[in-house]
Amino acid sequence: MATILYQDQFIDRTQAKVDIEDRGYQFGDGIYEAMMVYSGKIFLLEPHLKRLERSARELSLTLPYSIEHLADNIKKLIELNQLEDGVVYFQITRGAAPRQHFFPEHTPPVITGSVSSKVRDLSKRPKGIKAVLAEDIRWLRCDIKTLNLLGNVLAKQKAHSVSAGEAILHRGETVTEGSSSNVFIAKAGELVTHPADHLILNGITRLFVLDLAKQLDIPVSEREFTLEELLHADEVFITSTSNEVKPVLQIDDQLINAGEPGALSKKLIAAFDAEVERIRTQTVS
Repeated sequence: MATILYQDQFIDRTQAKVDIEDRGYQFGDGIYEAMMVYSGKIFLLEPHLKRLERSARELSLTLPYSIEHLADNIKKLIELNQLEDGVVYFQITRGAAPRQHFFPEHTPPVITGSVSSKVRDLSKRPKGIKAVLAEDIRWLRCDIKTLNLLGNVLAKQKAHSVSAGEAILHRGETVTEGSSSNVFIAKAGELVTHPADHLILNGITRLFVLDLAKQLDIPVSEREFTLEELLHADEVFITSTSNEVKPVLQIDDQLINAGEPGALSKKLIAAFDAEVERIRTQTVS
């Protein structure tokens, strides 16, 4: 049986329960992070936890333990489940209290965490995905990684219903991000991606890819771009924890780069793969 994290304890998943008045269940009042695990090692742990701290501050949510203690528990959860490759997910809600919209007083937050296996097989890496366009109907604090994901879910369902891998969101003519990813375009050798403001989540993989681009001397512009720029880009790709770097080969009926991954996408994928392999062989101190 799988072991999960509940508060500061490790219990069998069958013993887990959510209080009917937990504010995460009733209001989506909480935050979360999901991180990849490669060869038992957490990828980009520090920036994920830094973002968690920021999300908590933005929601006036007091973390019940230090970030160092949370990190230790996440690592122990991975060890107890003997996870080699996969995803570790954890969330913190404001806790259980009689239902009212304003914050309850003196209610302890609730932490839960779990893992799932996901084999990273490069031989089966897809060449790219199809995407659809969807109006961005979400709230105006997309920079906080909260449990409020219904707008994202509706967009992802629109993509899934036509066998597409992602929905690319836009507010009017301005492209923001994907339903569960950040979006990059390439034009004339330059990468463009929406700035990290309140309209997008500043993805950890997004930040990592920006750093890779800098190392590879690929120019980047963090600015707003339009639907027209998206559909006429030389390349389009998405980044996220689970997708890593994934080319977008078609958007609705429009082929991108004749339906083939572009040179910059391939270069960044190769650099990303090299970093993952470095992590795999790294000795844990």
